[in-house]
Amino acid sequence: MMSANDVHDVMDALSHAGCKAWLDGGWAVDAALGEQTRDHDDLDLVVELDAIQAIETALAPLGYRMRDDERPIRVVLASEDGRRVDAHTVVFDEGGGGVQPQPNGGTFRYPPEGFAVFGKIGRRELPCLSVEVQLMCHMGYEPDEKDMQDMRLLAARFGLKLPSVYS
Repeated sequence: MMSANDVHDVMDALSHAGCKAWLDGGWAVDAALGEQTRDHDDLDLVVELDAIQAIETALAPLGYRMRDDERPIRVVLASEDGRRVDAHTVVFDEGGGGVQPQPNGGTFRYPPEGFAVFGKIGRRELPCLSVEVQLMCHMGYEPDEKDMQDMRLLAARFGLKLPSVYS
């Protein structure tokens, strides 16, 4: 499991190494809500593709090693005790959007405004994807129960209309 302290440690290590990273997935939902709503088995981040080597180096002292290298889509770094960082890799375009290749051969573009948000994990403000972008990221695939819970919490707190798959 990834604790709030683990999230802080990872984000601190990346920041000290000069690597930009934004919370995504369940921890981004909790950051937007300002409270931890469930246990998390990993930490999803959006990072720059060109920073993967620096990220790997920065997280090594915390016990993380490359487990899955699926560049240019993502990499997963894992520790021996089961903590995982799932880094979704993007290349920023001229407009400031982050473009991520998808397994089906297409691309997903994170809009620039999606990166201009901070949320809270514990008492710390950390960069995370906006609520609107988090909703966009949860489209196009069959949501699991955690996805359903996360999106319903965001919709209730921020007055968002959810697609029918989340009803």
